[in-house]
Amino acid sequence: MREDRIMTDVGTNEWQVVVFSLGDQSFAINVDKTREILRWTGVRPVPKSHPAMLGITTVRGEVIPLIDLRIYLNITSAVPQEQSKVIVTEFNLMKLGFVVDGVERIYRIHSEELDSTLTGTFLGENVLYVIKREDRNILLLDYERIVQVVNPELAGQYAVDSSKMHNMVSELGDLDKYKILVVEDSPLIRRMIQDVLAKGGFHNVEAVSHGKAAWDRLSDEGENFDLVITDIEMPKMDGLTLTKKIKEDERFRQIPVIVFSSIMAEDIKRKAQSVGADGQITKPEIDQLIVSVGKLLKRREVKTERA
Repeated sequence: MREDRIMTDVGTNEWQVVVFSLGDQSFAINVDKTREILRWTGVRPVPKSHPAMLGITTVRGEVIPLIDLRIYLNITSAVPQEQSKVIVTEFNLMKLGFVVDGVERIYRIHSEELDSTLTGTFLGENVLYVIKREDRNILLLDYERIVQVVNPELAGQYAVDSSKMHNMVSELGDLDKYKILVVEDSPLIRRMIQDVLAKGGFHNVEAVSHGKAAWDRLSDEGENFDLVITDIEMPKMDGLTLTKKIKEDERFRQIPVIVFSSIMAEDIKRKAQSVGADGQITKPEIDQLIVSVGKLLKRREVKTERA
């Protein structure tokens, strides 16, 4: 499957998504989260699990969990389980399979095609965006949220002991003097990052849901941010485009930028480095995020003193 991908240039605001079906509705998942697409693999049940958690299967010697998106989203399907497809994914440092009716094709889309106006209201919390394509609406799901609902213990990966966090940033002194901008499209992950930063003593934190909103805030007269933490896949302006714009603008290029994404494969890391990102961290390595925040703020402080 990887060989069929059309490579996209850094900073073009373009993504590639795999479009698949559940019942009569089309859905999408980012190609960078997708490893392969298989026929029904069979499954071994796991007791006392979420209803959508079918169990585990073995793919190329690796044991992975299987989540049936039809059950999770309460979608009636006419496709028998043995004729379904399994989208094997890798993100947030884990591999798992999503069971779907069928897989259609790969689309190249632009960030501006992602409509989030109904997110959290009529579309509920599981849908991040609507992609309008060829007279139909394709739904892009919040897969990180779905995985955490199916396995609530994963939410603990975003928890850090407060005393441990204070030790990580103790050299910075008064943390309220630092203003941090968090750019994250998932409401769940956005709240988690803000909560972790607050526990560590960073209370001057602002969060926005896409790169365009972040760029507008950076450009507001009188605003001075000390550090930016950004996701990659977002509407209107993605995180790599935002990073590129920050580092190419003499007003902002000294602001450290940490790319914090669930799809930090080696090629993505190289892209992040090529646009000037000061750190590239894979979700949910929240400890590493806090360490990087501390180091980059300290480094910027030293540079400012020398100047």
